[in-house]
Amino acid sequence: MSQLKMSLDELLSLPVSVDLTTAGRAFGIGRTKSFELVRQGRFPVKVLSVGAKYRVSRSAIFEALGLDPATATASASDQRSAARR
Repeated sequence: MSQLKMSLDELLSLPVSVDLTTAGRAFGIGRTKSFELVRQGRFPVKVLSVGAKYRVSRSAIFEALGLDPATATASASDQRSAARR
């Protein structure tokens, strides 16, 4: 099983929209709980139903986590540079 919570680098590499399981990971929520929260209308962000599948926008995830993509990208780059020293 993979790590539940995503790193900043993983968040920054997300495509424009992701499946519910991936969105759940961004919030530290497992697959089963993510689907349960969607059914209850309690998932942390708006979830789009596309046929039988769920999609969540990257921008909604970033907003809910309080991340600004431009600032986060610069911060992640600075951290990687410091780690190389």
